Amino acid sequence: MSVIKLFFLALAVLLVSCQTKSTDKFTDTLTAGVIPIAVDINFQPIVQEELDVFESVYPKAGIVPTYTSEVEAINLLLKDSVRLAIATRPLSANEEASLRSKKFAPRSYKLATDGVALITNNRNPDSLITVSQIRDILTGKAANWKDIFPKSKLGQFQVVFDNQNSSTVRYAIDSICNGESLSNKLHAQKTNLEVIDYVSKTPNAIGVIGVNWLGNENDTTNLSFKKEIRVMAVSGEETATVANSYKPFQAYLFYGYYPLTRNVFIILNDPRSSLPSGLTTFLTSDRGQRIILKSGLVPATQPVRIVHIKE
Repeated sequence: MSVIKLFFLALAVLLVSCQTKSTDKFTDTLTAGVIPIAVDINFQPIVQEELDVFESVYPKAGIVPTYTSEVEAINLLLKDSVRLAIATRPLSANEEASLRSKKFAPRSYKLATDGVALITNNRNPDSLITVSQIRDILTGKAANWKDIFPKSKLGQFQVVFDNQNSSTVRYAIDSICNGESLSNKLHAQKTNLEVIDYVSKTPNAIGVIGVNWLGNENDTTNLSFKKEIRVMAVSGEETATVANSYKPFQAYLFYGYYPLTRNVFIILNDPRSSLPSGLTTFLTSDRGQRIILKSGLVPATQPVRIVHIKE
């Protein structure tokens, strides 16, 4: 082979190599590299703890989370901006079909069971409520506290969510209100912490928030909530009583006694089976699930130790 032919052959190999590198967006492995992920902000505390432990176990791995609304988290996955998202629903049939049309094979894994809590101001004496009463409040059929609690003097409901595009709002529409529209008098803060702060300062407020944000950091037993607000006990029966109403404690989520529960999913779209798959393996492993257990949620695979308490 002539020198000229060898030169052009080497040049062609170099061009192909450069093109492959430029189009291969990700170069990570199962336990090394840097990747972005998208996470429903409702689960920021627990996911951040998971990532801190994962990166300590695998120091060559770097996970860059975007904590955002569930809508945006799934959109980032659909746009191939991330290959792993954490949300309270798997992909819809249309979303999955869209990815499969691009030769992807998305998968979903259950990570945990979460609860949606109703929080009130500490000066509010009303502590029991039914799911149907919550529905009336959210749809605007009940506008004042006395519509639900005749002896109340708190005036109009001030209902607050974390974000208008959050998974909590979607859960309220789909699972509490059975698809009925929410009242236009409901308010949205920007974060879960802002909901807690608002309710703690507003006597007539009622907040709708994920249980993940309510843990008392000084209580390792997960048998109490943040002191600055009150968590309501919810009943699935027609009338709420002390006997049939439950707060979103871990045991009641596990048994299904607490009526406002939802699943948390890892949505994976990782054709190369690299770092997103490695992170998924960790999250669903014994060690990752024990972190879920410690947070107060119900892990998908880890056994739950039931502690009977009196309130």
